[in-house]
Order: sequence, then structure tokens, then C-alpha cells
Amino acid sequence: MVIKTVAGLVLLMASIVTLACESKAPSVSPVEITALIGQMRDMAWAEEVTQAQVLIEQQRSHHDQASTGWLVAASWLGRGASFAEQWDIAEQYAREAYDGSVVLLSDRALDAESQLPTALGAGIEVLSRALNAKGDRAGALEFLRGAHESYKGSSLETRIQKNVLLLSLKGQPFPSLDVEHYLGESTSVSSENLEGKVVVAFFWAHWCPDCKQQLPILEQLHTQYGEQKLAIIGPTQLYGYMSRGQDATPEQELEYLQGAYQERFPIPTWMSVPVSHQNFLDFGVSTTPTLIIIDREGIVQLYNPGTLPYEELSAYVERLLAT
Repeated sequence: MVIKTVAGLVLLMASIVTLACESKAPSVSPVEITALIGQMRDMAWAEEVTQAQVLIEQQRSHHDQASTGWLVAASWLGRGASFAEQWDIAEQYAREAYDGSVVLLSDRALDAESQLPTALGAGIEVLSRALNAKGDRAGALEFLRGAHESYKGSSLETRIQKNVLLLSLKGQPFPSLDVEHYLGESTSVSSENLEGKVVVAFFWAHWCPDCKQQLPILEQLHTQYGEQKLAIIGPTQLYGYMSRGQDATPEQELEYLQGAYQERFPIPTWMSVPVSHQNFLDFGVSTTPTLIIIDREGIVQLYNPGTLPYEELSAYVERLLAT
């Protein structure tokens, strides 16, 4: 009887201690969705995948997982895991963002709200990258081309095309450029005019600070190799606005580019600048600058969304000029 009483007291005390510990355990406070997206974005760029996964799972019960905000947060974790090449985690959260976005599209247009293209675009991008990383390049391209067809004409078209070209453009003939206008003292960018030359195509935007940083590097390249059959061309497009986001008609924007903009940021005489929106669609230019390097035979050797340092560019160009 005494033994049973002692045992009972021990169990009772253990229960009390457990309850006391549980009552002292900190509860996870909800994080407002905009703040959560910001934290997930910062962790993605820092490749802090484990911390991001802990945070999002702690917050899951506090948020509507069918909302666009939640899907954007999940998509950032998918992107961060892809940067870190943790493909199972990348695929898990990209799939959540993609599937959730597709469900929402059953009752709304893709571009009806700003966050939905962000979540869906990241989902498509990361899922294709995961397929490719796991050795299924053909499956990745099939998935991307299907998505491109599904979302043609939307804000995602160029982003999806960019991912198609990242997997498929190298080794292919450089397609002809469309030309609506030329800026500056441009010469023709026809295939006949570029024949036999190594070509660097620099897709840029007048509002893009990275493009302005890339241009002096291209000038160095021209100075070093311009007389050795190197051509640098600078396709751009009209965006519907001028400096400080001031709305503009095509005529006004062209006048701005050839006037006030040219005075501050002169367009080099050695760079032909064809203007056309179609080129940005065809070449998937959702990132500016985008750099494409083409060999003397007109075959693409590099497709690079983003900037490149002089050392890397000159190494490519020098190698191609030597062949």
C-alpha cells in the first residue's frame, strides 16, 4: 500500500513538473505576412535554408495557406533552397507555391494581383531547375515549354522563356533580331552585317543601374578587341515611362532616349542599339542586363541573365576570336 502511494505521488509530481515546463515553454507568435515574406526573402539570398524552414513551419498554423502572401513566402524558401542546391526542399516548397497558385487561377486572372505572378513564376522556375539538377533536362524543358504556352501574353512570359533558354540556347544559332527603331549612330544588326564576327549582345534598360555599371566593362572590351572583329550590340525596348517613372508615349520615350537620357548617359558610337519589345520576349529578358555571346559561326556560346566582370567576358571573347 505504501509502495503504491509513493509511486502515485511520484507520478503526480512528474505530471506537475511536466505541466509547469509546458506552461513556461515559449509560444510562437504570429508574424505578419508582409514581414514573413521579407524574412523568407532575406534568408533565401543568404541561403539560410534550415532557419527559413523552421520559421515557415512555425508560422504555418497562423496563416491562410491558400493566400497569395503565404504562397510567395513558400516560393522564397523554394528559391533559397535552390540557391543552396538542396533540391528536395526546393522542390517541396516550389511545388506548394505552384500548386496553390494554380488553384487560385481558377477564379482570377494571373495579373489581377501583384503577388500571384511572383509565387507562380518562382514555382515554375524552381521546379524546372530541380528537374534539371536531378538529371531530367528533357523533363524540365517540357515542363517549361508547357508553362510558356499556358502563360503566353502574361507578365510571366519572358521569365519562363528565360528559363527555357538557360537550358536550350547554348549551341544553337543566334536568331535574327527584330528592329522597330535604332538609337544613336547605330548600324545594322542584320546577320549579314555580323557575319564572321564574335558578337556580344547586351540587352539593357534605361532605368537599370546594373546596366550602367556593365557599360564601362563593355567599353573596355571594345577598346581591347574592337579591331579584331568583335561586335557589341545593345538591344533595348520601350517601357512606357521616362525618368522618375513619368508616363510616356512611345514617341515621348524615344525623344527622351535620344535627348535628355543621351546627354547624361551617351550611347556609344561603337554599339548598335535596336529597339524592339519582341526581342525581349524572344530572348526571355526578364533580367537586365542579359548578356549573350555568339561565335564567328553565329552559334550562341553563353546566355547570361545578369552582369559579368571584365575578366570573364574577355576570356570568352579572346577564346572565340582565336578560333
